[in-house]
Amino acid sequence: MSTTTPQLDLTPEERASLAKMSTTGRAAANAKKRLTSPWASFFAVVLAVLWTIPTFGLLLTSFRPELLIKTTGWWTIFTNPELTFANYQTVLSTEGSAGLGNYFVNSFVIVIPSVLIPICLATLAAYAFAWIDFRGRNFLFVLVFALQIVPIQVTLLPLLTLYVDAGLAGTFWPIWLSHSAFALPLAIFLLHNFMKEIPRELIEAARMDGAGHVKILFGVLLPLMKPALAAFAIFQFLWVWNDLLVALTFAGGGTDVAPIIVGLANLSGTRDTAWHLLSAGAFVSMIVPVVVFLSLQRYFVRGLLAGGLKG
Repeated sequence: MSTTTPQLDLTPEERASLAKMSTTGRAAANAKKRLTSPWASFFAVVLAVLWTIPTFGLLLTSFRPELLIKTTGWWTIFTNPELTFANYQTVLSTEGSAGLGNYFVNSFVIVIPSVLIPICLATLAAYAFAWIDFRGRNFLFVLVFALQIVPIQVTLLPLLTLYVDAGLAGTFWPIWLSHSAFALPLAIFLLHNFMKEIPRELIEAARMDGAGHVKILFGVLLPLMKPALAAFAIFQFLWVWNDLLVALTFAGGGTDVAPIIVGLANLSGTRDTAWHLLSAGAFVSMIVPVVVFLSLQRYFVRGLLAGGLKG
């Protein structure tokens, strides 16, 4: 007894679509096979090791005495393992020109509001663009998105003049407001696109239950937006923590409101041969963003992809 495979009655368009899907699937499988091959894994490991070696050398150098740093390379620590914590004690102190303790505290004072302010404002704006129908919504969204191409440099002098006229110079407010303003276009774009991926049926069900805009935003959408919020928070945290241009423009080089990146720049400018302090200061400045990124990295790619693939 023979069996025959039933032939599906497909239109030419459906047959072409099925063939295209099969071709795409084979291409994806081949790409996955190539990327997961032993040679690809070996190349990734080698690249990771080469990328890590300078950081490892910086860490070892930061614990070595000044004389050994100036006379030998960091790799000689394996034959002459002489270590000291004096470099970090000097750098983390709040006294002297080499102390970065005040700068380190200022960085946290700057970065936390500079992350929270744009997240709060962008969440409200993204909800309005995504789920509230008002006149000119699409035009305003395109206008906000286009602000991402405006160079930061062209805004620094007008903003500085505005802050000086308003009596805000020498405080944290110019830095907070500037970082928040520069981050809002990207934040609104990412959060808006993430919100648009949430099924409309979920929003309609909440409205049928009598929920208003505030209840829908804080009770329905925000719990689902953790990946997007975490992705932007990581991006903004790293940007603000490592920013030098905005900090130099609005904070200057003093210790009152300047972040650690400014203190490190001043340290390299006044102590270009004090490698023991520069290495310790550099590692102190990088350890915080590394910890933040590693602790939240599982949300980073997911949030960026969700906000960038759908417009």
